[in-house]
Amino acid sequence: MSRSRIKEWRRFVEEQIAELTEFSEQSRESQAPVELDQTRQGRLSRVDAMQGQAMAQATDARRQRQIAALKAALSRIDNGEFGECFECGELIAEARLKSNPAITECIDCASARERG
Repeated sequence: MSRSRIKEWRRFVEEQIAELTEFSEQSRESQAPVELDQTRQGRLSRVDAMQGQAMAQATDARRQRQIAALKAALSRIDNGEFGECFECGELIAEARLKSNPAITECIDCASARERG
């Protein structure tokens, strides 16, 4: 992969990390503990708020896993291994990497793994 292409991938991955980090910071309020003050809200409203809180926490956990995977992709970029399949060593299609730069398997190896 050319140096200019590697720089493009690095920028793309860093932008995705920044975007996910920003979303995570914006969602902090919805992850806050739910107050159990019956003068402010009824029982069903608290249940709804607690469900919303749980969903926000799960979404943030997924976001954090994706950020970690993208940081690993940055390490692969630094090591010259970005875009290589961990299983067979072949290059991963650019369209596949564009959809998720944290991908570590080519489509053939991923399909074979899923088939069992």
